[in-house]
Parts: sequence; structure tokens; C-alpha cells
Amino acid sequence: MPDDGPVTDDFQLAGTPDGFQRLWNPHRMAYVRGGQDQVSGESTCPFCAAPGRPDEQSLIVARGETAYVLCNLYPYNAGHLLVCPYRHVPDYTDLTLPETAELARLSQVAMIALRATARATGFNLGMNQGKTGGAGIAAHLHQHIVPRWGGDGNFLPIIAETKNITVTLDTVRSAVSGAWSEAEAEFDARQSG
Repeated sequence: MPDDGPVTDDFQLAGTPDGFQRLWNPHRMAYVRGGQDQVSGESTCPFCAAPGRPDEQSLIVARGETAYVLCNLYPYNAGHLLVCPYRHVPDYTDLTLPETAELARLSQVAMIALRATARATGFNLGMNQGKTGGAGIAAHLHQHIVPRWGGDGNFLPIIAETKNITVTLDTVRSAVSGAWSEAEAEFDARQSG
């Protein structure tokens, strides 16, 4: 094939037509460009800023005494939540015993709420510790709670590094927040029973 310059598709966009549809996520560029360097301290940390704004604006689902729960702005699956201590600490070993206990409790209640609202049949829970451990924001500890369903994985994440999210973040926040009191009551009943 002769080199006639850049190849364009029917829309005159640069690139090689290959039959794939593209799912564009331009909002991710702010994170990709800044990466770890975006968070240089508490003043630039989104997890420190979130509790100072209204819950709807920060996508906060529930607030505890030492930690809080919010929707992940870049979810792996619909309903992907984060549990964060209010304190700006980078490592799990930096938590106090009360913070550790509340982080665990909020994670358990979040799972109950996600089972009720999203009918999740499984979960991935985890903390990526440090930049080399894969933490997107290594400066402020956060635990991921990713709801899972049978067959929720397909070729898109593996081949195309693309994830199809079926619900908006404000819808997730409203649903889980609305179910939180009942989930807490269920959790407390399990603990006392």
C-alpha cells in the first residue's frame, strides 16, 4: 500500500479504520496527565477535599467518625466504592485502631448495601499500597469495593482496555446512600445475633 499520508475514516478522523467502535473517556486525561504528581499533599488531595463539600457533589455515600465512603470517579464496575480515612495517611499501617475498625465496618456495610441495591453476587476488595503497588493516589489510603456479577467480564477490558458502565455515578450514590441505614441495621443485627 503506498504511503499517501495519514489514513482517515469516513468522518475524516486520523487513524486506521479497523472496525472497532471507540468509547471515548476524555475526562480521564486530567488524571492521566497529572498522575501521582497531582497529589502533593493534603491541599491537593481529592480525598481530603471531598468531605468538605456536599455529599452529592463529592459522591459521598456515607460518613463515619474516622472514615467515609464515596463512589469511585473512575469505576471498574457500576457501584465501585472507595472507603477513605479522613486523615491524610498513605499506608494501612498508619491507621489507628479506631480507624482500622471503622474502615472494616464501612466496607462490610457497603457490601450489604451493594447486594441490596445492585444485586452484587461477589466483590473484589483491596488496597493498592504505594505508587509501585499500583495506587492511583498513593498519598491517601483508600480501599476499593468492586461489586461483581456472573458474566460481568467480557473482552472489552482485556482486549480494548475499555469498561462499559451501565449507570451514572449520581444514580449509584443515591441508591447506595438510600440503602445505607437499612444496611447498617442489618450489619448491627448480624453482629449482635
